Amino acid sequence: MPALQRLSPAHAPALLAFEQENRAYFAAFVPDRGDAFFTEFDARLQERLDEQATGECHFHVLVDTEGAILGRVNLIDVTDGEAELGYRIAKSASGRGLATAAVRQVCALAAEQYGLRALRAVTTTDNAASQAVLTRTGFTVTGEIVIGDAPGFAYRRDL
Repeated sequence: MPALQRLSPAHAPALLAFEQENRAYFAAFVPDRGDAFFTEFDARLQERLDEQATGECHFHVLVDTEGAILGRVNLIDVTDGEAELGYRIAKSASGRGLATAAVRQVCALAAEQYGLRALRAVTTTDNAASQAVLTRTGFTVTGEIVIGDAPGFAYRRDL
């Protein structure tokens, strides 16, 4: 069973491989990270780790038994007891319930270890899989929004 781990410098090679291998797959659901994300990967990772050290964000990776990263689950923009949830699962690992299990784990961490009271999330209206994950993990729709140029839904879960 994959393990949810807090992001650390040791994850760098596997994280870069995960992002490169799934770039096109992710771009079908969310805006592409752009070439700079990959060419400046080490600096960007350090920035994320610095944000994590301040408590501004909490980054997690879902790691298989061989050390490969199967997904990411992040809490960003922590403020006033709330944060925004974001997640992505590798194409090769999708459809196995990993996103639902990992989101449940991060919700528990958010309440028990990070002291958060609520989480927010967004997804496009055409991303039925993400909508299902959010609904299964206790999030409710709070309104309609626009994400980039696409219609979407805003969600919230009180912890």
